Amino acid sequence: MATLFETHRALLERAVAATAERGYWTPYPEAPSGRIYGETAKDDGEAAFEARLGKPFALPGHPADEGTVGAERSPYGRALDIAYPAASVDALIAASRAAGAGWAAASVEQRTGVCLEILARLNRRSFEIGNAVMHTTGQAFVMAFQAGGPHAQDRALEAVAYAWAEMTRTPAAAEWSKPQGKGEPLVLEKRYRIVPRGIALTIGCATFPTWNGYPGMFASLATGNTVIVKPHPAAILPLAITVEIGREVLAEQGFDPDVLLLAADAPDAEKTKDLATRPEVGIVDFTGSNAFAGWLRDNVRGAQLYTEEAGVNSIVVASTGDFRGMCANIAFSLSLYSGQMCTAPQDVWVPRGGIETDQGHKAFDEVAAGIAGAVDGLLSDPARAAGVCGALAGEATLQRVRDSARLGRVVRPSTPIAGLEDARTATPLILAVDAAETDAHLEERFGPIGFVVAADDAADAIARAAAAAKAKGAITAAVYATDDATLDAAADAFAAAGVNLSCNLTGGIFVNQSAAFSDYHVTGGNPAGNACLTDAAFVANRFRVATVRRLKAG
Repeated sequence: MATLFETHRALLERAVAATAERGYWTPYPEAPSGRIYGETAKDDGEAAFEARLGKPFALPGHPADEGTVGAERSPYGRALDIAYPAASVDALIAASRAAGAGWAAASVEQRTGVCLEILARLNRRSFEIGNAVMHTTGQAFVMAFQAGGPHAQDRALEAVAYAWAEMTRTPAAAEWSKPQGKGEPLVLEKRYRIVPRGIALTIGCATFPTWNGYPGMFASLATGNTVIVKPHPAAILPLAITVEIGREVLAEQGFDPDVLLLAADAPDAEKTKDLATRPEVGIVDFTGSNAFAGWLRDNVRGAQLYTEEAGVNSIVVASTGDFRGMCANIAFSLSLYSGQMCTAPQDVWVPRGGIETDQGHKAFDEVAAGIAGAVDGLLSDPARAAGVCGALAGEATLQRVRDSARLGRVVRPSTPIAGLEDARTATPLILAVDAAETDAHLEERFGPIGFVVAADDAADAIARAAAAAKAKGAITAAVYATDDATLDAAADAFAAAGVNLSCNLTGGIFVNQSAAFSDYHVTGGNPAGNACLTDAAFVANRFRVATVRRLKAG
């Protein structure tokens, strides 16, 4: 019988090649199509999700010394009422440590095979996971299916591919022969062993629990670490399903399923700090606010910490040869998932004196009005608005939109989405400000809030936007310009600020999007995060290589 590694070897080899080629490639189709996933897959996935509601979430053998916990409520208005096994920090650590020896002793091929099989099963369950992501995060279904399912699986596979490459960079064994003049050479037999750090903690976020959670989870599992998954209390279900599937594969392969554990908790009694500061924890992966990331940096002393944090993403508009296409592209980027993406733009920098376009000169106010009008056009149909914007993950985001209206001149007011009266919704608020008069735009305003910011000229806009990224953090940046000199200046400035730059995007590609195997998500080069999804540095420090030398008998 073929091992899991042999079953999935071709996929792994293609994934490793893709990380070097950096072109388009994915083994997990993003279209929620019955022709791809099976004619009944959509209905089966929805039924599987519905069957979870109002019931205990069974994880056989999982520690549960604190009973059950769960208070998820869909941003679309319904309570999920799922009760997850609740385990104390002591119980989770003890179970994870007990499972660690067997997992660390497994071969690189065994662990990699298990990870790839988990991903194969996750892919088959993408419709169920899509519904779970939709009703915990507020993403519209198609986005929830794609980002929560295939795109997250892409990022996980990418992490496994990098882990495999780094672990196999050193051979398992070698013979070392040193000449000794006229005598026989000195010969040592050397064996190299991958040694994991121990327990890895994945701290999930409320908006993209799988997309942001999977890279760290799978990088740690592949490199021999046990993993405790601590979901955000508002978005437990997608990661609970992941843990469920992972534990099934582990048990089938003869491993202790406690290699993968769920640390579900309640909003008013979170276990995150206690888990993160346990000395047994060797790795912490975190996605979320700068404030909590700062707390982790101050308090997590013995573990390797990987963070993705908040930032102020900018678009610089210097000139354009397609004013309508530019406005439409920016409008979609501002609207997608109601600005709740870490890659969503917030500040659109425009020269105070306006810009040159294919429609002639456009004054600053005309550029702002063009973007606002494009948002209005995009969201004019309620069904399309619901599909683009989705719902707001948290009540605090809705209040932030209301409060932000006083920060500048309102170019476009935020409105609820018709037809989603039971949901928490808000279309983009667009404000006009002048960089010479305010710095309100230099703080992240998470949610559907955009600033059109007046600068002296294109060079000033680039300098200010890049400086904001360096000081406050940014994950994405974009520039529109019709001359190479401006594009090159922007590339230099944003690269120095550690930001990935997109140029002159129109049509169906947006600054928000990040493609696995091609785009590096976060650079680690500014305060928006210290880690990149995914590069060699993201996986290589999750293990060490220990050498055993033995003198070869004559």
